[in-house]
Amino acid sequence: MDSINIMEILLAFAVCIPSAVVGLAFWKIQRTIIKRDEKDAKERAERQRIVDERDQKRRENEFMTFQAVNVSLSLAEVTAEAVQRIPDANCNGEMKEALAYAKEVKHKQRDFLIREGNDSIYKVTEGANR
Repeated sequence: MDSINIMEILLAFAVCIPSAVVGLAFWKIQRTIIKRDEKDAKERAERQRIVDERDQKRRENEFMTFQAVNVSLSLAEVTAEAVQRIPDANCNGEMKEALAYAKEVKHKQRDFLIREGNDSIYKVTEGANR
């Protein structure tokens, strides 16, 4: 039986050292990549939160703008109708045409919003069923 000498043992350990160093290097690289991915995910989430906030504010602004337009149209209608009732006001056909046009636009806008609201309800429902 041959005995194992110290040189063979040292040679066996020497062969394992490069593998251990390479393994340690890859482990370090993988850890760095994971940390960077976590940091990127946090940054993406923060950017998305900012975009969502901005979108919500934009939606609120559009809603308030719609309300302001609706109020202006209602006020114009009431004013035009009140002026038409004044006996000495001498209203011409332009006021009646403008009043009819304002009512038409208001109704078209209302119909559009109802149609879009209805469509958006069904789009959300269809997407949830998939």
